[in-house]
Amino acid sequence: MSRIVVLGAGAWGTAIALSLCRRAGHEVTLWAHSEQEANTIDAARENTLFLPGFPLPSDLAVTADPAAISEAQIIVSVIPSEFLRSTLQRVKAQIHNGQFIVSATKGVEKGTHLRMTQVISSVLEPVGTLVSIGAFSGPSFALEVAQGQPTAVTVAFSDFQVAHFIQQEFSSETLRLYTSSDVIGVELGGALKNVIAIAAGIAVGVGLGHNSTAALITRGIAEMTRLAVACGGNPQTLAGLSGVGDLVLTCTGSLSRNRTVGQALGQGRKLPEILESLGGKVAEGVLTTRAALELARERNIEMPITEQMELILEQGKDPREAIRELMLRPGRGEH
Repeated sequence: MSRIVVLGAGAWGTAIALSLCRRAGHEVTLWAHSEQEANTIDAARENTLFLPGFPLPSDLAVTADPAAISEAQIIVSVIPSEFLRSTLQRVKAQIHNGQFIVSATKGVEKGTHLRMTQVISSVLEPVGTLVSIGAFSGPSFALEVAQGQPTAVTVAFSDFQVAHFIQQEFSSETLRLYTSSDVIGVELGGALKNVIAIAAGIAVGVGLGHNSTAALITRGIAEMTRLAVACGGNPQTLAGLSGVGDLVLTCTGSLSRNRTVGQALGQGRKLPEILESLGGKVAEGVLTTRAALELARERNIEMPITEQMELILEQGKDPREAIRELMLRPGRGEH
């Protein structure tokens, strides 16, 4: 049995907590960023804002007390990338040597271009806190995980024994974990697919069909793989659950927030209005697009789809013109 705290009481954090409770044998705590949020969830025994319809089991604790973090053996970080660094600065005194941190946030930090595990390290290492930090990613809509539908993901730690330990602690009849030592590939696969999902949504929004979506998915994985490999990732990782698997789900599934944002953009709606309509939920691909493109430029990696997404998101470029430019790029070999 392990004591596990899930940092972040959004839809994904709540779904992970429900999955861990369903497995049984753990003491699980869902940590919210504010006392008001924690009290609201605890009083209703349901996350009515982000994951309504799923009563919380009686043995799932909900709190905003940072002390709960120090008592945990395993910390699952599901803080949105935009707020991860500031949140860790608040609670870093509660994190101590010997703990395991599993990052389940799919993003790249704006400005620094750091992956989420790197952000965590950059906050903890200067104060002398040494913990094992890994990544958890794959095709996994929060709603379906909460429903207990069979889901498979990848967990990656540089120390394979730690990855195996987390695999044993998290796996259940509804959640299957595969292990990897390629933290870079797993993290970048999970982050970059959100950018391509926005593009897939745009294609749907402007009225394009299945041919276009299939092309975006295929060329999207090529872009993702080029950047991941340039950063030290394994190309085989991008062919797995945290690459192709997550990309296909997010580009085709109606539950995808990033695809939803893209579809609304393709229909002519403005980005601020679209983000407001999400009701506090986060579409990570919006922030990841700029960070990913800057990271690619640092490494001289070509990412034409991501480049067009940045122009649409940042400069309001007409999506139809972006599609036209992608189609009229100079011809090249596929590999």
